Amino acid sequence: MMRVAVFAAMVALLAGCATPESRVRSALMNVGLSRPMATCMADRMADRLSLAQLNRLGDLGEFEGRDPGDISINQFVDMTRALRDPEIIGVTTSSGAICAIRS
Repeated sequence: MMRVAVFAAMVALLAGCATPESRVRSALMNVGLSRPMATCMADRMADRLSLAQLNRLGDLGEFEGRDPGDISINQFVDMTRALRDPEIIGVTTSSGAICAIRS
């Protein structure tokens, strides 16, 4: 029982140390983008969006639980339009286009 508590505390501590890029990548994969696309986009998005904007992307939680690769970048951009933030939409669109070409 004590080992489980210690392990849970360590996981919670390490989760707090996650970089913005890794959190964004995980969130993008959780809404259904493939790992390579999520990795590429997360680097760009974390550099170009504020923490408040990245948190707003978390508002897309209703789309969570999909398997990586379930949606296309076009579908994801359509999802972000619901946030009505031109900068988020612009960064998402440009990141998706650049990352799609690189893949």
